[in-house]
Amino acid sequence: MDTILSMQDLTLSFVQGGKESQVVHDVSFDIKAGQTVALVGESGSGKSVSSLSILKLLNSPPLKFKSGKIFWQGEDLISAPESRMRQVRGHEISVIFQEPLTSLNPLHKIHRQISETIERHQGLTKKQCMELALDWLNKVGIRNPEQKLNAYPHQLSGGERQRVMIAMALVNKPKLLIADEPTTALDVTIQAQILDLIRELQTEMNMSVLFITHDLHIVRKLSDYVVVMEKGEVVEQGETQALFTRPSHPYTKKLIEAEPHGTPPQIATDKTPILEVKELKCWFPIKKGVFQRTVDHIKAVNNISLNILPGESVGLVGESGSGKSTLGRSILRLEKSEGVINYNGQRIDLLDSKSLKPLRREIQVIFQDPFGSLSPRLTIEEIISEGLEIHKIGDAASREQSVIEAMREVELDPEWRYRYPNEFSGGQRQRIAIARALVLKPKLLILDEPTSSLDRTIQQQVIELLQRLQKEHHLSYLFISHDLRVVKALCHRIVVMQGGELVEAGDCDAIYANPTQPYTRKLLETAFY
Repeated sequence: MDTILSMQDLTLSFVQGGKESQVVHDVSFDIKAGQTVALVGESGSGKSVSSLSILKLLNSPPLKFKSGKIFWQGEDLISAPESRMRQVRGHEISVIFQEPLTSLNPLHKIHRQISETIERHQGLTKKQCMELALDWLNKVGIRNPEQKLNAYPHQLSGGERQRVMIAMALVNKPKLLIADEPTTALDVTIQAQILDLIRELQTEMNMSVLFITHDLHIVRKLSDYVVVMEKGEVVEQGETQALFTRPSHPYTKKLIEAEPHGTPPQIATDKTPILEVKELKCWFPIKKGVFQRTVDHIKAVNNISLNILPGESVGLVGESGSGKSTLGRSILRLEKSEGVINYNGQRIDLLDSKSLKPLRREIQVIFQDPFGSLSPRLTIEEIISEGLEIHKIGDAASREQSVIEAMREVELDPEWRYRYPNEFSGGQRQRIAIARALVLKPKLLILDEPTSSLDRTIQQQVIELLQRLQKEHHLSYLFISHDLRVVKALCHRIVVMQGGELVEAGDCDAIYANPTQPYTRKLLETAFY
């Protein structure tokens, strides 16, 4: 096979405030035509910086190319003019970014964003662009694609937004696809579909893939060659099968062994539930015509009933669009719904905003995207103490002490409280989000995909942290996730949702050992394949 991309001794640094810090040191690897190369390592290892430098997508300054070459089909991209780079980007080399919500324009509908890249590189008419965009939304497995074409990014689920990004990257059939954690936000069944789709396109177009990921489960199934990075350096590289069978570097061994593991603490099963949900419905109207009459409903949550005991973890699983997050928001009273929601024996679905406010400190939420859920304008101390101020808890001195204690609880250095979110890694930002919830001393935490954007080693640390906090504070968790490996390590019981309906529920170990429903069986088979 011919080498189409060759990175040779690449060294990069960031220059900020007159200080220069080296982030990538002498990185070298090749990608051959039709080959999948996996670039793996923990957050901060330099994998994204190295790969995005291929298309010069990072601002320079602060990024500084110190030395090295990047050859694309024999052409040095580092010295290429911007006019040439615009031809390469999105046409010869495409990128799927990790965080679709920040990559998609919130002001434009989906069809416009996909059509823009088609018009620029293929010169098709608007009608042809729309037809091609619709075809690709079908290919990447989006439900009701005609409807989603006219939606804005915020109207799609996290998994749907990621699939739109994948469609945008592949629509011009590039020769090289740089996939930066492209399946992080996807459930296991759609993840398998996307990986199969990428493989099919590789065969059809002889396309190469640079696959950046922390999930070695995917690496083993998808890649031909693996490059392992630690602290900006390549510590090991080789053929996939050989590297997994005989890893030589201690860091590679550590990554391979970092699978989610553990068991939730024992609980008393004869207690009164802390949360009871009965026949909950959350329907969204579909309006059409000049007068916007309601013609139908999207039944995001349809007659769901569940309960959670004090100190218990319940895993809520299902594909993207199954209604998991909508159910979580309905319980939090952030979405209008019908049905009964009992918290500690009190019907909170009947309370107005003023009556509900005191209970909000007892029911806290941790969101999927730790970067998007933390204000970039506030220091860590201001972020964590915000809830204390809203609920008028303590004075300035006691609030500061509470922040310090909360940061210690989640194993963050309290001296960092004057810093801003952009100064932290993904795993550290998720710990900040947990501290923000924990400072109010809640009894119930609703965790919406809190580990999906984290690499496996950091993910395991967060799992162990949540297990310890649950045991020490007798917390109850509603754990929303598409990662059934994490659910197995953290949850006592599991609730499976599909298309807004509850399809199976019960003890975690029992369902994992013997699922009764075909849909549950499919989820488990895909997750543990």
